[in-house]
Amino acid sequence: MKKIAREFFKLFWIFVIGCLLGYIMEVVFNFVRTGEFETRQGLIYGPFAPVYGLGMLAFYVILPHLKKVWQVFLASSILGGVTEYLCSYFQERWFGTVSWDYSNQFLNFNGRTSILYCIIWGALGVVFIKLVYPYFEKIFDKVLYKVGTKIITAFAIVFMIFNISISSLAAQREYERREHIEAHSEIDVFLDEHYPDERLDEVYRNRRDR
Repeated sequence: MKKIAREFFKLFWIFVIGCLLGYIMEVVFNFVRTGEFETRQGLIYGPFAPVYGLGMLAFYVILPHLKKVWQVFLASSILGGVTEYLCSYFQERWFGTVSWDYSNQFLNFNGRTSILYCIIWGALGVVFIKLVYPYFEKIFDKVLYKVGTKIITAFAIVFMIFNISISSLAAQREYERREHIEAHSEIDVFLDEHYPDERLDEVYRNRRDR
């Protein structure tokens, strides 16, 4: 049981760190490209980009078993591309919005990902497995299972569950408002009052209706 809990803690922090690093990378890339600072968060609270957290989880689970650089690059290109595609697909399916569209890029896949971004995912996978992963494991083994870290992790898990849940509920309710569906519960009323369209537009500045 302890082993399962430890592995879960590790997977959780890998997801969180991936979300944070992905957010930073997106903000920096957008600033270099446009000269403007724009938040690129995927959750209402905090600088988190979940697609990168999911991508890093996939890297952590699969890539360590691969030894050759070309294998890591190919696998992470596929993993990253599939993760990006699925996140875009389900965001559109469930909430009627998209946060990225690569339709104008060469060899794109329904605008949800492209060969260029698959190559970027591949490079990120190589960097992660060859440079970051060895130190990552050592630090986690020394720090993760201390009592203080466990308490922080417990609070962080509760916060992220709330953050993901309220972000999903608010996005779903926003979709219902666009479809002119009236509030039918106290939760709907709460979401309409505290997470109106204007607030969500301010949080998700790079998002648009499909």
